[in-house]
Amino acid sequence: MKAVTLVILSAMITSFGAIRAGDKDKKLDLLVQQALDHARVQLLRSVEQIGDSVMYPRSTNPNGSWRKVAPEDWTSGFFPGLLWYMYEYTRDVQFRNAAERFTEGLERLQHFPRTHDLGFMVFNSYGQGYRLHPNEKYKNVILQTAKTLTSRFNPTVGCIKSWDNPKWEYPVIVDNMMNLELLLWVAKNGGPKEYYDLAISHADKTIQNHFRDDGGTFHVVSYDTTNGDVRVKNTHQGFADHTTWARGQAWAIYGYTMTYRFTKEKRYLDAARKAADYFLKHLPCDHVPYWDFQAPGIPVEPRDASASAIVASALFELSGYVQKKDREGYLNAAKNILTALSEKPYISTGTLSSGILNHATGNRPGGTEIDVSLIYGDYYFVEALLRYQNLK
Repeated sequence: MKAVTLVILSAMITSFGAIRAGDKDKKLDLLVQQALDHARVQLLRSVEQIGDSVMYPRSTNPNGSWRKVAPEDWTSGFFPGLLWYMYEYTRDVQFRNAAERFTEGLERLQHFPRTHDLGFMVFNSYGQGYRLHPNEKYKNVILQTAKTLTSRFNPTVGCIKSWDNPKWEYPVIVDNMMNLELLLWVAKNGGPKEYYDLAISHADKTIQNHFRDDGGTFHVVSYDTTNGDVRVKNTHQGFADHTTWARGQAWAIYGYTMTYRFTKEKRYLDAARKAADYFLKHLPCDHVPYWDFQAPGIPVEPRDASASAIVASALFELSGYVQKKDREGYLNAAKNILTALSEKPYISTGTLSSGILNHATGNRPGGTEIDVSLIYGDYYFVEALLRYQNLK
């Protein structure tokens, strides 16, 4: 009788847990729908605000309007990418027309060698457009952009150079993992196979030199171009060289998850998980990090909602690559982050912001873009919302 009672109690507890999980998912379903509706309204307003300008939204001003930048800014591809995502979601021709206009305004970047961020700029715009509507014009721009990006690769170092900044001899930032998607895609879609090898070399060198034993990452690693040795490991947007900048950690999680998608090499899955486990272990209870995990003024330091948006999107993908016993942990973490971002104070409903998410931080040490909406935060937030819906 005692054994039977225990079995019944166990079944009741399991059932209760399933009901609670189901209730949480129903709540998130509603929040996601509301967030996508809000994103739709904000993007239409943003298109109207920008008008016929050839500039692109990057971050919000104190009055909530967009601060706009030229196509050569590293963030230029996120707005057209957002418009493509919203067209995919709504099938509203307004979004396709706007997406095409802002995408094609970046055409000249295919011959722009002065940045490593061509993946962000071109693959998030032309790449999204090509995914939804394959055409030779867009593909040719993508192929040429990849060729231009490879001009920044140094075989002695084994990496793509990030910045042309005299402060460093050959700086490579952890963010640069994101731009490998352009090379990996092109290598599998008609481009030279050597682009794949270049991307692999960069990814391997980043594992070797950017990761700390605890899973945290260095923002910047600079190399000696004569022999490929590391000269310095430090930060530019984090608090200190020994601390972990939250968005840099997010780029590592997303970058290695994406690299695993293309390669199926276990070392990249391991790197993604190591970075993700660090991020999740150091998150505050509301699932949105401070701009640096070791910032000295916590809990009154600025948050970075953009970092959580990047990670939420990455975790939805990462959860599909791990064993079943680990899947729920990453999936639940992604859902918790997405829930937090879809509610006040992070969703921008009822505020002056032209953006979708509030409380993001671009460069705290530089004193710029602090507690604002950031276009790339909005991009990965909408991507995460759509990835959640696609789980259904």
